[in-house]
Amino acid sequence: MTILVTGATGFVGSAVARLLLERGERVRVLARPGGDRRNLDGLDVEVVEGDLMDADSLQAAVAGCGALFHVAADYRLWARDPGVMFAANVGGSRNIVRAAQAAGAERIVYTSSVAVLGIPKDGTPGDETTPVAFSDMIGPYKQSKFRAEESVRELVRNEGAPVVIVSPSTPIGPRDIKPTPTGRMIVEAAAGRMPAYVDTGLNIAHVDDVAQGHLLAWDKGRVGERYVLGGEDMELKDILAAIAEITGGKAPSVRIPHRLILPIAYLAEAWTRASGGAEPFVSVDGVRMAMKKMFFSSGKARRELGYAPRPAREALADAVAWFRGNGYLR
Repeated sequence: MTILVTGATGFVGSAVARLLLERGERVRVLARPGGDRRNLDGLDVEVVEGDLMDADSLQAAVAGCGALFHVAADYRLWARDPGVMFAANVGGSRNIVRAAQAAGAERIVYTSSVAVLGIPKDGTPGDETTPVAFSDMIGPYKQSKFRAEESVRELVRNEGAPVVIVSPSTPIGPRDIKPTPTGRMIVEAAAGRMPAYVDTGLNIAHVDDVAQGHLLAWDKGRVGERYVLGGEDMELKDILAAIAEITGGKAPSVRIPHRLILPIAYLAEAWTRASGGAEPFVSVDGVRMAMKKMFFSSGKARRELGYAPRPAREALADAVAWFRGNGYLR
């Protein structure tokens, strides 16, 4: 069987592609012309060029594929033009799922995010059933992923698309070449450039465990269901302390209130717009998100799929080692 993976040039997608190859599967990847393909180096994959927004280009990508892992997404905490993010995450997801179903794919694994899940107000971890609404979504990334999952669910209900949904928490680890927003935080902390922190928390998962969860969803997941693929809940101060221990550095001891960071974020965004920069070093939406602790439970994935993530410290150690080995900590 030939399996198509979107986003295989990126962080989570490349980990999924590698595990599929280890299982002996034939892997085809969708890549944009001129994109960064370092994560495909040394991988025995078939590359088909195309774009999620070009429905015609997807026909060649899905032809003869028995399964699809749609991992690709526009993941940024700030966008000069949010419409681009909505087009890629919502329209692109709809296009590729429809194309794969029309080509006869028997199973589709769609990568959503815990960003679209609810967060209990009592501080307990959220899960697949925590109530949430579009109005709870902060910023274009969360909003676009919320609408994208809605769109995919409509295809399941109305068109019988054979989709299983997975919701990764905060993946970290090797081959975060961009890097992701969380990856940038690890780089700054490991390089000793984070003298302070804010009161927030994340659910940390090793990217290879998240990738394994994708394959488990393909093997055992129920169509139309979603599964949180997380790891370990950690407060930011503890994440930074663990990184300091790994690197032999000093953990920050100063906590900065969110209300003091917010004005800086507004100034950073204004400067980025005026200067034509790619992305501010801190965004308003990022600060607003940090006001809630993103803690989640992977209990359903553990019970139904056999998902078994490793301790967060191992994920942090692997991330730091990869960033150091690839020159990110200069």
